[in-house]
Amino acid sequence: MTPRLKQQFADDVLPKLGEAAGTKNRLALPRLEKIVISSGMGKYLDGTKVRPAVKEQVLQDLALIAGQKAVAVKARKSVANFKVREGYETSARVTLRGDRMWEFLDRLISLAIPRIKDFRGIKDTSFDGRGNFSFGVTEQGIFPEVDMTNAQHTFGMHITLVWKNSTNDLTKQAMTELGFPFIKREKKQAA
Repeated sequence: MTPRLKQQFADDVLPKLGEAAGTKNRLALPRLEKIVISSGMGKYLDGTKVRPAVKEQVLQDLALIAGQKAVAVKARKSVANFKVREGYETSARVTLRGDRMWEFLDRLISLAIPRIKDFRGIKDTSFDGRGNFSFGVTEQGIFPEVDMTNAQHTFGMHITLVWKNSTNDLTKQAMTELGFPFIKREKKQAA
């Protein structure tokens, strides 16, 4: 069964993006390629490694949120100010593609983001110039899959939506059409 958001993207959003981009070639239009969810564990470093209980909880919670196994990522180089040495496991990451990606995006937009306290919208300033969009979440408790009563530690995460064949404007238009809650800015009127 095709995920709801994937079907909406193909039926409603792609034709509008084709008009905005000025092309009829569907293969040249923007596509959501993958979603990367990552969480840093560096503040829980205890000597040469992250405390096992923290690492286990972060990996389990990311796996619950994403619907697939998360992996621990080792530091590529040493940074003395952060007490990190090359080879330390300092973060966890999971990459979603295909139907799991669309299902996660649907849960993110319709369930998780509305549960953020004092939510007024997500800033639209985190585009990278090539159409990719990143934003942060301060607590894993906004996802209904995570039981916060059993959580020993809270952690935030970075969510990156990687787009193919896109620009910032086309990506923002596509995300808005899909229902992504950006902050609504008032346009200044000329006097």
